[in-house]
Amino acid sequence: MVKNLKEKDLSDLNLQYLPRLTVKNSDRYLEQSQKRSAKTRNRLDCLLDVSYGSSIGQSLDIFPAKKKNAPVHIFIHGGYWRATEIQKNTYSHIAAPLTMAGATVVIPNYDLCPEVTITTIVSQMRRVVKWVYKNVHTYKGDNKKIFVSGHSAGGHLTAMMAATDWSQEGRLSKNLLKGIAPLSGLFDIEPHRHLPLLQSDLKLTASEAKAMSPMYLTPNFTGTSIIAVGETEPDLFHWQSLAYAAHLSKHRIKTTYISTPNDNHFSITDRLGNSRDPLTQALIRQMGL
Repeated sequence: MVKNLKEKDLSDLNLQYLPRLTVKNSDRYLEQSQKRSAKTRNRLDCLLDVSYGSSIGQSLDIFPAKKKNAPVHIFIHGGYWRATEIQKNTYSHIAAPLTMAGATVVIPNYDLCPEVTITTIVSQMRRVVKWVYKNVHTYKGDNKKIFVSGHSAGGHLTAMMAATDWSQEGRLSKNLLKGIAPLSGLFDIEPHRHLPLLQSDLKLTASEAKAMSPMYLTPNFTGTSIIAVGETEPDLFHWQSLAYAAHLSKHRIKTTYISTPNDNHFSITDRLGNSRDPLTQALIRQMGL
């Protein structure tokens, strides 16, 4: 638990958990990712802005596989549950190597804090997974082979999907997910209640932080996991990933931990557009491709 922070402690926590304070030219990483993604959307077969819910934010992009019965990869973007400049179209470029390998790729948006709570966002991501399960056959996907990955806050949402009892979500199979891959994820979100720059939008309560921290929730799947973090990311990002990997291993989930060489919090996602990158290859192998 984090409480009664002194000014120096708060400053240290900001540097640990706010990557824009420590990564030079962070906006340039996002701009380059958006440019690559625009080219990818122009080049690949895709269906954009498909609605999965009633609000404007609840939409997703689909990149179908070339052959039927393909494994399905859902990628969830980050942005600390609140950043309007980071959206699904920032990461379209990851679809290229995954569809080339034979997967159908789905990249959702979601509503953002402070208009909604993190609890609501988690519910929306569950709605995405259920939508994919019911509809992905139309896009050549196999709903018995669903994998989820995400970056930063998207890594948190990925882990929350792994903690979901899908048998309570419309009588779906409890083992709906076959694998997860949170990248630079956040698995204990209690510290974020104490960062004014975030809390002004997140409005996290202690009870919500506990309920929405996958570090302390029982995982509800029996597939495989890939936990990745950039080598140069702050110590607490490494702690979050290492502790969560240990948590999964404790529950007998096969877990691979990867520290990607020389990467910061933003550059790690650049790898996912490169079919030869070891991290991308790990995601492809996880799907059995």
